[in-house]
Amino acid sequence: MQTPADLSRAEFQPETVHKRDIFSETISGQLAGVADFPVVLRKLDTVPTYAKPIAWALARREIKALRAVQGIEGCPVLVRVDKTGLLRSWTKGTPLQLAKPTDPVWYRDAKRLLRDMRRAGVTHNDIAKPQNWLMTPEGRAAVIDFQLASVHRRQGKLFRIMAREDLRHLLKQKRAYAPHLLTPSEHRMLTHKALPARIWMATGKRLYNFITRRLMNWSDGEGTEDRIERDGPALRAALLGHPQVSDIALCTYARPAKGVGLYAFVQTDLSAADLATLTPDNGPDLIQPVTALPRGPDGAPRLDALQLVATNRLDELNQLQADNPDLATALAPIIANRLNLTDRVLRA
Repeated sequence: MQTPADLSRAEFQPETVHKRDIFSETISGQLAGVADFPVVLRKLDTVPTYAKPIAWALARREIKALRAVQGIEGCPVLVRVDKTGLLRSWTKGTPLQLAKPTDPVWYRDAKRLLRDMRRAGVTHNDIAKPQNWLMTPEGRAAVIDFQLASVHRRQGKLFRIMAREDLRHLLKQKRAYAPHLLTPSEHRMLTHKALPARIWMATGKRLYNFITRRLMNWSDGEGTEDRIERDGPALRAALLGHPQVSDIALCTYARPAKGVGLYAFVQTDLSAADLATLTPDNGPDLIQPVTALPRGPDGAPRLDALQLVATNRLDELNQLQADNPDLATALAPIIANRLNLTDRVLRA
């Protein structure tokens, strides 16, 4: 059995880059010699110098919160912290927007998790996002991403307000996926947002949006103009006119700040640099040459899978490939060389 000391000394073996922005890079992998204990590294040593103060400020919040919640079922295990960044356990589970739980058992366990965190003096402050909630393979609740969490030495009024907001945000998830389970008191709670939350929405949220969307390259899908319909025909004509280009698949993704980006998957043996010389002025924002596009039984490109690649939705890709080994094989090199590593998705 591996001890905490064994885990902290084991070499991290990276496998998949999930996200990248100016404040960190998120990489999942394994620990050498440690079986059945996947981990994730928030890598900070490659952060630009100008961003390091903010990057480490966020990391320190996460480290402090993770130390406070150690031993709580449903919270990540902090393995170690060094100059590279912070290494924690990888929580196995399905993000809430995919799991869409309707069983009351999950919501009871989620409330238990929030109570345990509250006893430890921790508020998460970022669980309005369904992607920060997970349903584990056992059907239990788990939370991830403690960058904005707070550890409170005293459980005063501010703590009680923030803990209440965590619970209210859980109820928002319940309203989205299992509204029939809401009780009358939960309905009332959803209609009464705390005063600090109302002030935040009117003031600080604007600064938060500026930092996350413009500095951190996050985007929630603002602006959904149809880039494919508008720019696609000219792009297809330009690229397919080259004898070494055999097919193209176009997808959209959310760009930093505002707007929709156009992502082109081009079946060719040309390089991305070569392809860029062929595109018109209103060409794609990202262009990825691929050896072969994944295809369905009718021979058409699997746009559903490529759209998930374009928007960096790895969890949904894993589900899509689970029972389709041929699709997984075709997608593997495309996913490995994907060009969008932001962690926000484009909503229709």
